[in-house]
Order: sequence, then structure tokens, then C-alpha cells
Amino acid sequence: MAVDEFSETSAPGDGGQTRTGVTARRIVLGSQLRRLREASEITRTDAGYTIRASESKISRLELGRVGFKERDVADLLTMYGVTDPGERELFLDMVRHANVPGWWRRYSPVMPNWFEDYVGLEESASRIQTYELQLIPGLMQTEDYARAVATHGRPEFAPEETERRISLRMRRQQVLHRIDAPKLWAVLDESVLHRAVGGRRVLLAQIERLLEISKLPNITLQILPYRLSGYVAEGSFTILRFAEPELPDVVYVEHLGGALYLDRLEESELYGRVSDLLAVEADTPDRSRQRLVKMRAEI
Repeated sequence: MAVDEFSETSAPGDGGQTRTGVTARRIVLGSQLRRLREASEITRTDAGYTIRASESKISRLELGRVGFKERDVADLLTMYGVTDPGERELFLDMVRHANVPGWWRRYSPVMPNWFEDYVGLEESASRIQTYELQLIPGLMQTEDYARAVATHGRPEFAPEETERRISLRMRRQQVLHRIDAPKLWAVLDESVLHRAVGGRRVLLAQIERLLEISKLPNITLQILPYRLSGYVAEGSFTILRFAEPELPDVVYVEHLGGALYLDRLEESELYGRVSDLLAVEADTPDRSRQRLVKMRAEI
């Protein structure tokens, strides 16, 4: 399943943000606070008591899954023995930057809650590796293809909310054209290219888009032939890698009711090995482009 903000489970400008986006800043700040707490041999329960919060709230803060309050961070720094004014100001400045809303917040009313973290991580990633078994990856879709997916093939009945979700998907694609754009390595099962989502015209335009976008220096596109389909990986997944050493690789696996975010080392290494094997088994980028050219002529 493609990385998809079209789920029905839903809940100031771009600001010129660099690759270290809002979500990444929260995770980095949380991990640094966790290290300070552990070095001070203070439990999450005691830390929570200091800022009038529960142990689970401290856990969420340290994972970067909730916003930070300057007062809370200041109190925690005092408890952890950080008294140097300069060092404290560095942490508080991180809080201020981590709380700046990302551009995607304007889409919150039409975006599933579980998907907001993904958009923030995607915006912060230095490398995105994805394997798709069913659909063209969202970052590579044309608007008409995305509309066909979002409306289940009935674009004439697309409500305003769906159009907003399509707009979000198109806005996400700008990440690939930044000066500091991430590397995108996509492996598509051959069946994806024979699935006429939206009909012949839409599929033809989508293949044209793949040929165009695969020319970008930061994008590698490979096609896994039918004969190897299903042997290497059972389902679609995406690996997000980051330039910041504090950030672990994150594996994103979507399902009908939400998504899994896997960041334990053994999990990311497993998916990393599978991703490497897919890249070896799939057609080379040049051979994949030749396959697309042939398909374009046959449609």
C-alpha cells in the first residue's frame, strides 16, 4: 500500500525550514533529555512529578511524540543538574524551534492523526527507500493518478475534503525538488505498472511522470519483474534515514487502520537487508527505464 494520506480516519507558510524539520527536532531534543535523565539516574516517574506529568508523558516527550513547553524543559534541566546558562539556552532554543508548526499542519483537518508524524519525518529524511507492491509511491504520483486512488476510480464524485488530501500529496512531492532534497530509492513490483488505476490515459501519463522523475540525480527507480514478485518481501514498506546521528532509521509500514513506525535497531536492520536484496534482484535503473519506454509504446 502506498504511503497514503487518503485514509478516512482523520482528525504560517513553509518558513524556509531546512532538512532538520520540526518532527526531527522534537526527536533529537527528546533523546537528549532522556540521556540527561539516565545520566542523573532519575526515573521517569520522578521526572514526571517535577513537571506535574505522568510517567507516560515523560516517555512520549523523550520519544519526540508530543510538543514541549519551555517551562517543563527548564524544570527538567534543573532536576538533571544542567545549570550553565549557555547550555540551558541551547536547549530552550531547541524547544522554540521544535514547536514551530510544519507546513502540513494546515492539512490537519483532513489528515489521519497517525500520518502527521510520517509527513514530518519524510520532510526531515536524507534518504527514503521504498518498496511498492500495489500502487505508484505517493511521491511519484501524478495528480490524476492520486485522484483515482483517493476516489476509488470515481473522480467525478470527489468531495472538497478529498481534493484537500490530493493537494497535500502534491505538496509533499516538493521535497524531491529542494536544494537539499533527500535521495529517493524506489523499487516497484512490475504488477504496479500493469494496474490501470484511473484508466489508460491516467496510466500513460503516470508512466511519463516516472520516466521524467527518474532522470533526477537524487532519484533511483527500479522495477522488480513478475518472476521475482513476492519472493523477497511480502508487502510494501518505506525506510526513512536521517543525516542526524541522534535519529534512528524509521521503517514505516501502512495497514488499513493506520501504520506502524518501527525504529528498533533489529527491525531497521531487517528491513534494510530486504531493501538491499530488492535492489539487487530488481532490474537496473537503465533496464527499468527501458521497460517503462516499452510499456508506454504498448499502452
